[in-house]
Amino acid sequence: MERILERYERHSYSERQLNGDDRQSQGSWTLEHAKLKARIELLQKSQRHFIGEDLDSLTLKELQNLEQQIDMALRRLRLRKDKALQDQNNVLSKEIKEKEMELSQSQTPPVEEEQQTHHHNIPSFHLGTLNLGEMYGGAGGDGEILEETRREGQPVMPHWMLQLMNQL
Repeated sequence: MERILERYERHSYSERQLNGDDRQSQGSWTLEHAKLKARIELLQKSQRHFIGEDLDSLTLKELQNLEQQIDMALRRLRLRKDKALQDQNNVLSKEIKEKEMELSQSQTPPVEEEQQTHHHNIPSFHLGTLNLGEMYGGAGGDGEILEETRREGQPVMPHWMLQLMNQL
């Protein structure tokens, strides 16, 4: 019987302590609620001040403090925006460089093809308005036309080349 009574006392004592803690915790919750409610009201008041409402009740010092806070917030915002834009510019410039490299590589033929095409390209002579028939044995015959072409800076073809050209 004594054991039962001891167990009863232990349980009732522990139950009383829990209930006492609940009462204390309810008091602390009430206090916490009041603190949070005051904090919310203060934040809402600050928010109204930041958007330009209820400024009449502020003193000059509070207005100056508010102005400093707004300036600092704008600076931080501009810095973040500038950094984001700079990062975006860097990414885009890298993409442009990569595309330019791809484009230049696709337009540049390989070395072997360049060597093969180089042998097939024979430099052409610019004959301009050179009249071969008049130059040799044509009108004048005294070489006046030949001298004119030499003075103009146009190349003069040798006699053997003229014969080949006339055959074609």
